[in-house]
Amino acid sequence: MLTDMYAYFYGDKKPLPNDFDDYLDYRDAAVVSIDMHRGHLEDSPECPCPGPRGREVIGATDLFHRGCRELGIPIIHVKMQLRADGSDDVGGVPGAWRRIFPMTVGEIPNAEKHNLEGSRWVELLTEVEPQDLHVNTKKRLSAFYPTDLEFLLRNLKKEVVVITGIFTDACDLLATFEASNLGFKVLFPGNITRGFSEEMEEAAKKMVSLYTGLVVDDFALLEEWRARFKEDRT
Repeated sequence: MLTDMYAYFYGDKKPLPNDFDDYLDYRDAAVVSIDMHRGHLEDSPECPCPGPRGREVIGATDLFHRGCRELGIPIIHVKMQLRADGSDDVGGVPGAWRRIFPMTVGEIPNAEKHNLEGSRWVELLTEVEPQDLHVNTKKRLSAFYPTDLEFLLRNLKKEVVVITGIFTDACDLLATFEASNLGFKVLFPGNITRGFSEEMEEAAKKMVSLYTGLVVDDFALLEEWRARFKEDRT
């Protein structure tokens, strides 16, 4: 380590030993930003699947992504996008969340419009630059199935996957398990993700720290990466 790099293990902040050095090679890293779109983040009664806590971290996510781009780390925007006719969701076999989630939060107005192709709900609310990459075939909670995300990461020759986005306790958490199962090293800057509630966010981060990856702070990760980047150029 070139900085005082640390991670959170079951909520406890601990210095990282050197045997995690391979997790922190920025040259091997790609950022996967999940579902930071209007369908979750618009502050409107028409929002078809509200994730209001996610609005808190739009700016911080943009700052982190900018720092990554400066280091040549690719940003991959993954978003759910359903066919406009509803044939792969409400008009076919609906996602389980449509029946289960309302049992806790109540009926969600406009839910049938969630992330339909061509609608405003699929517009990303984080910054997007021309060099960024996109995976738009997410249909349920999974960023990897039935999308080409793994194919893209393999062809980019990236071994470290950095998960940002929403929801910490759903799509983000699942992505860490899937990435780990596929042999990727996972970094999870949990301070710039948000979920259903603070309680669920903390539970998800604890699960990640136990089983799938390193839970870190985005600013500490960037500091370590920048130190490595500088060293590579001296």
